[in-house]
Amino acid sequence: MEKFTTLTAIAAPLLRINIDTDAIIPSREMKRVSKDGLAEGLFAGWRYLSPGSREENPEFILNREPYRHARILLSGVNFGCGSSREHAVWALHEWGIRAIVAPSFGSIFHGNCVRNGIVPVVLDNAAVEVLARQVEADPGRHLVTVDLAQLAVTAPDGSRHPFSLPDADREMLLEGLDSIAVTLKRDGEILAFRDRDRTRRPWIYLPTLQERL
Repeated sequence: MEKFTTLTAIAAPLLRINIDTDAIIPSREMKRVSKDGLAEGLFAGWRYLSPGSREENPEFILNREPYRHARILLSGVNFGCGSSREHAVWALHEWGIRAIVAPSFGSIFHGNCVRNGIVPVVLDNAAVEVLARQVEADPGRHLVTVDLAQLAVTAPDGSRHPFSLPDADREMLLEGLDSIAVTLKRDGEILAFRDRDRTRRPWIYLPTLQERL
């Protein structure tokens, strides 16, 4: 997983409430077992003029310049609610989104973001609206900075908005670690425990192939 420290980028305001995972990627777009190729279906119900079509809706924000190059998404309350499909986060990440700023998130979606390299930033609705207004004045030049090391979002006018994130989630994102990699950081302790436990309770361990030989 790619490390995240600080990102300064174009931010796309999509200030709708209760954007659920089916809106982020409709089930009809989940045709692949892998993570690859899902970006094409991102927000398909809004990006395209009709279901199954790839004719772009020119009114949708991510179809407009310079928002096509956005790496930060500004949105409304309860972003990522609905089903637990991880495809929603995979599609966002493949499209290029690395941070989402919203007043609240669906709880499973929030966890999926962290485990796939997207920073879920919780700011109050008033702060998100201020960011959106400043960005919209000149979106190609009025960039937003998400600083995970300092836990702050810097608006185009230079004002800073602190946010919080659980320590374990912040560590995963800063170090670019998934859940398995976080566990393997304690590999030495795990192996030492297993060796002690094997001595205390040898009967519960099956012999290794080397021992059988």
